[in-house]
Amino acid sequence: MSRIGVITDSASDLEPDEARQRGILVVPLFVTFGDREYKAGVDLSNREFWRELTAAGNAFPKTAAAPPGAFRDAYDRLFAEGVDDIVYVGIGSKLSATVSSAHVARDGLSEERQSHVHIVDSEGASMGVTLLAQMAVDLAAQGRSAPEIVAEVERRRGDVKFFVALETLEYLKRGGRISPARAAIGNVLSVKPIITIEDGVVDTADRPRTRGKARERLLELLSDPKPDQVWLLHGEAEGMNDFAADLAARSGFPREKMSIHLIGPSIGPHVGPGSYGGVVLRPASSAKA
Repeated sequence: MSRIGVITDSASDLEPDEARQRGILVVPLFVTFGDREYKAGVDLSNREFWRELTAAGNAFPKTAAAPPGAFRDAYDRLFAEGVDDIVYVGIGSKLSATVSSAHVARDGLSEERQSHVHIVDSEGASMGVTLLAQMAVDLAAQGRSAPEIVAEVERRRGDVKFFVALETLEYLKRGGRISPARAAIGNVLSVKPIITIEDGVVDTADRPRTRGKARERLLELLSDPKPDQVWLLHGEAEGMNDFAADLAARSGFPREKMSIHLIGPSIGPHVGPGSYGGVVLRPASSAKA
């Protein structure tokens, strides 16, 4: 049976310690605060990012893709450890140039090794990437070949749904996602948008007014249809255990099988503090949007 190594990137929000426990290698993206540049998850943890964001005040952090050299190092490391094939599951290519860097690094390998590096565009972000990377690990443990793993992960990626409610429109404005005027109007109306990712692009799933309505809508989006997996995420939002309990009651998905993760430096600048939501794996071939 071939030995398969699985790689993801820090836009998965998977921190290094947990990644090692899951058998996944994480390639870091970069985040900068003014003149301070960090490797996400390496010299800036998810929790440290939120402290840095608070301390930065009006200085908006910028993110940058992982360079080809970081992927070359990851490929060389895994091959040196004796893997036969590598499967990289990365942040959506419409959201970041990171997957492009992975391709460039693969093209720089010997022709024989190139055929043993398999790259999957998750068309998603945050724990949606982690969910698919974990799927790759599980399939490898079942003895599936690298091409079989890639085919199955790509088949199921459309069933991965991402929904996050934002506390403020400020970070969408700072990141250039919406205009200052639109942000100002939304804040006056107490709009708490719920964002999603469709066809690899960030979109708005709904624009409820007030926190209570946003929470109710978020529960609805995450629970119907009943998911096969649930991965919750937040930007230092309060009440996540209560939210998980309510989602379990609403969806019928067991609370003990839900995991709660802190959003990290690669995704956090775009959603801001107080954001929360989750990623679900819907039943295969579910047609519900």
